[in-house]
Amino acid sequence: MSIEMKTQLGMVDVSRDVVATVAGGAAVDCYGIVGMASQKQIKDGLSELLGKENFRRGVVIREVEEDIHIDMYIIVSYGTKISEVAHNVQTKVKYQLEQMLGLDVESVNIFVQGVRVLNT
Repeated sequence: MSIEMKTQLGMVDVSRDVVATVAGGAAVDCYGIVGMASQKQIKDGLSELLGKENFRRGVVIREVEEDIHIDMYIIVSYGTKISEVAHNVQTKVKYQLEQMLGLDVESVNIFVQGVRVLNT
């Protein structure tokens, strides 16, 4: 499935995998993010940390009528203010999708799947 956009020159189809990869890359660049997590938690509440090639497993793209909603599952760094990190991710993901793909995103919902201590 893909997301269709109408332009002056015609139609553009953007794959959901592309949208998920751009959104995941933007999220991981934010301060306080350890990485993306799978939307389906492993039993015992442990979250799997996803690599670059699997960002789309931590991003869900929903289309409600003409609006695009994005759900993101992240793991944050211990000692950071979770609400501030989530707000930064929302802002950056929305901005990146508008700049890179021309998508007007209605909402970016953040689900914190875990908190990890970074090894230094």
